[in-house]
Amino acid sequence: MIYNYNMIDKHLPHNHGTDETSLIKEFPNDEVIESVADVLKQLGDPSRLRIFWLLCHTEECVTNIAAMTEMTSPAVSHHLRILKNSGLITSRREGKEMYYKALDNKLVNSMHQMIEKIGDIRCPKSH
Repeated sequence: MIYNYNMIDKHLPHNHGTDETSLIKEFPNDEVIESVADVLKQLGDPSRLRIFWLLCHTEECVTNIAAMTEMTSPAVSHHLRILKNSGLITSRREGKEMYYKALDNKLVNSMHQMIEKIGDIRCPKSH
């Protein structure tokens, strides 16, 4: 994590009897906060969130994703492009067909768990 070292020497206007120094030392810088906000923005679209959740569980082609989500293939392709550019999914080509799946990394795994906890969604892999 990249910290905002400019905050370390700051003194808060009000002292409430707590030691904010340790909190200030851990305060993330603008770059980190913007990076997290960007990922959350990408998943702020319900269709994109649904596609991301699906790809956390399986690898699929555009046609099957479109059928499962009841969307058009061009709409799915649009959302896949955004998810891929955000670093949340990856793709591979097999012949003429492109297959997509969620990356297996800390960010994606955390987002997947958060979606299921917030939505009280049961992960198909867990039963």
